Amino acid sequence: MNITIYCVGKVKERFYREAIAEFEKRLGRYCSLKIVEVADEKTPQDAGEAIEQKILEKEGKRLLSSFPEHTYLIALDLRGKSRSSEQFASHMSKLFLRGNSSVGFVIGGSLGLSDEVLARADERISFSEMTFPHQLMRVILLEQIYRSFRINHGEPYHK
Repeated sequence: MNITIYCVGKVKERFYREAIAEFEKRLGRYCSLKIVEVADEKTPQDAGEAIEQKILEKEGKRLLSSFPEHTYLIALDLRGKSRSSEQFASHMSKLFLRGNSSVGFVIGGSLGLSDEVLARADERISFSEMTFPHQLMRVILLEQIYRSFRINHGEPYHK
């Protein structure tokens, strides 16, 4: 099983990097994990809608060029489908059983994801109606992927 997380921007804070590294290590026994980062655009403080749209398009083009053709792509989007951890685990299991050996998750930058990236996605999921920093969302996503493997293998994990 191959899982790739596509992200806009780098993780700057050490504590996020450490948490990401810990989940990468834990996931190593369940899957092949790769994190692909594309450059983010600086958003001016007084950016209007037109400038924000251009930024989304630039980041979107970078993301689109990083997706392999046959990857099943899941976009993290506030308007996506919400699932419990158990439902997420079941869904992940079904994806792999259907022959999706490569699953990708895409996390946008501070402005989200472009319409083109959302159109390319095979599905959209939401972890909450709340907004999280994209660096923290990486940690949350990795934790839920790890939790899904633990659930699917019948292994204990804190609730």
